[in-house]
Formats: sequence, C-alpha cells, structure tokens
Amino acid sequence: MMSFRIFLIKRKLEDILIRIFVGIGRDIALKNPLQEEFDIYFFFPFYHTGGAEKVHAALVNSFRDRKCVVLFTRKSNDEGFKSEFQKSGHKILDISPYTDNKKKYWKNLVWRGLISAHINRQKKKPLVINGQCNFAYKISPWIKKEIPQIELIHSFNSFAAIRIPFLPFYRQTVMISTKAIEQYKDQYLRLNVPQEYVNKIKFISNGIVVPAETNYKTRSFEVVKVLYSGRSTPEKRVQLAAKIAAAAKEEKLSAQFTFVGEIKDAVPSEFKDAIRLVGRVISVDEMNRFYGESDVILITSSEEGFPMAIMEGMAYGCIVMATPVGDIPNRIKQPENGIIFTSVTNEAEIVRQSLDFLKLLLKDEVYRKKIAESNHRLAQENFSIEKFQAEWRSLVNAQNNVA
Repeated sequence: MMSFRIFLIKRKLEDILIRIFVGIGRDIALKNPLQEEFDIYFFFPFYHTGGAEKVHAALVNSFRDRKCVVLFTRKSNDEGFKSEFQKSGHKILDISPYTDNKKKYWKNLVWRGLISAHINRQKKKPLVINGQCNFAYKISPWIKKEIPQIELIHSFNSFAAIRIPFLPFYRQTVMISTKAIEQYKDQYLRLNVPQEYVNKIKFISNGIVVPAETNYKTRSFEVVKVLYSGRSTPEKRVQLAAKIAAAAKEEKLSAQFTFVGEIKDAVPSEFKDAIRLVGRVISVDEMNRFYGESDVILITSSEEGFPMAIMEGMAYGCIVMATPVGDIPNRIKQPENGIIFTSVTNEAEIVRQSLDFLKLLLKDEVYRKKIAESNHRLAQENFSIEKFQAEWRSLVNAQNNVA
C-alpha cells in the first residue's frame, strides 16, 4: 500500500507531464467562457438525478447573495436537478464536452490550465468548493495558495484514494457522514497521512425543507404504505426491495409498495406485480407528495452515507426500515425511529425482519403513530435546510477572512 509521501511524489510527476497542456490553457484563458469574476467557484461532476446532486443544488442555493459559477465536468445521465441549480440565479456551465472526453483527453488538460488561470487572475480573491469532482482535484495544485479551497465528501468509496495526493491544497474537508469520517481517519492512519489533515475534517449534515406539519395524524392505519426511492445501481439493491414487496404480497399483508426512480429494468419480472412502479420523479413537490402519502421509507443498500431519502421521509413522518450501512446506525435508533436490520448481506434475514416489522405496524396503531411523530420532530431539529445553510455560510465566511 502506498504511503502519503508516495502519493505526493506520484502527483508531482504527473504535474510535470501535463505542464505543457496547462500552459496552453493559460495562454487562451482570456478567451474562456467565464469572462467575469466570481465570489465562489463550485465544481461538481453531474447535475443528474441523485442524492449527492440534490445536496449540491441545496448548497449552491445557500449562496444566492454571492456571485457564483457552477461548473459540471462529467456528462450527466438526465436533466435531474439542473433546474434546481438554475434556480440559484448563478452562472451554470457544463464543460463536460471538453473535460469528459476520453478520446480527446488533451482537452481536459488544456481546460485545467484555462480554468485555474482564470481563478488565479481575479482581482478579488475567490473561494473554490469541490463536490467530490476529479477535475477540481486535478486543478487544485495550480490554484494560488492564498485562494481557499474546500472539498465536500459524501461517503467512503472507490473515490477515497483519488483525493489523497491533493489534501495539501484544501483548507477544509466537509463530510456529511460520521461513519465516513471514521473510515477516512482509519485510511489516513494506514497511509501515514499527517494529523493536520485529520484536523481539517468538519461534519455538516445535509439539509432539507421540513414541513411544519404532515398528514401522518390523519393517515389510514388499515394499510402500510412503503416507499422505495433510489437509483438502480448495484449498491442500492433494488431487487432486494422488490423481494420484500413480493414476500409481503405472498403473506397477504395489507402493505402497498411504491417504487420511485428509473429502476424498472432492475426489478425482477416475477416481483413486478407486487409493486407500483412510478418511474423517475423530477418535481420536488411531486416527490414530497409521495413522502406525505407513505408510512415507511425502505432502504436496502449495501453501502450508503446517510441517504437523503431517509431525511426527506422522516420529515413527512415516515418510519425507517433500513440496512445498517453508513451513518444509518449512528443516526437512526430503534425502536424510536423504526428498524435497522441486523445484517447487510443476509437477504433472507432482511426479508424476514421486514415482514415481522410490517406486521407490528399493522397491529399496533399507537406505536406506528408515535414513531411518525418522533421522526417528524427529529427532522425539524436536525435536518432543516436553515441549519445546513447557516453552517455552510459560517464556514465560507471563516475561510474568506483567512489571509
């Protein structure tokens, strides 16, 4: 395993190889599409449908009083949250045709020089926020030291090693998961990363708009309505969620399962008649309607940070039924908030525990309503968008005041 020192040497060698391309980018910087100065530069991979993208849109909208530019560096799968970014009123630039083209990778190198040169030439010192974007990491060494750079990390995954060589260029590392913080600290220890980089880690929870009231008090208790919302990527394990729905139907439980997302192809055909497949939902209001109509939010992932679906579901009084991954066991308590399965890998046990819990909810109306009330209250206290915005603004203001 490479040490932190080897990571830094490897990065410096790569810097030498791309210097000529970065130089070309600097030479044409005056002709770039930015053309004006900004207070904050946001770098994100995508704007398509996803939990991370929703967080990024909320972050951008937290700084409507600043002059910002948002750059997307990878080709998005759909329009997703593009409109949410546009609501901020900031300049939106999709530079993925240049930075996400493997056949013409030299364009990526040129654009590194182009963007970094523009940032460095500003008369007013800006701030750079990198939302787990590889392009932004690659330009971080080329940005003047006095310009603050902040990175936002969602979870510990395959991306974890990519950022290591660039740690010296970031003044602050924001993480949204306490579990991820523990995992990164372990990684730093293994790689002999100096303690100063551990000290730069700051926890800021994601934020959502929490309604003042929900309709959980007037819901029917004759049927339990279960909501699954997510992507069809392997770690989400849509097939496991579908298996739970099929098992509930086989046992003739009064449970209705609604699946939201582009996941039709990921649901095994033998389970589809047990599920209401809605498809992708772009409208925030429409998505909130689904949360408001549901009793349970179902998470079957094999890995997570802390899912936005849990936060949004709890805001509408939904009861949590989830695997013990990421930050979920740290922030969701049972029986106060719902049930955390005892296993991540034993699917048969997860299905059995799901059915037992659904039977309990159908049997005990008082318990069901008590959890709904508790989850709505917890969301108000911990997940509000106001708290999220205040913490981010405080962080940015502190960095701007550093010489």
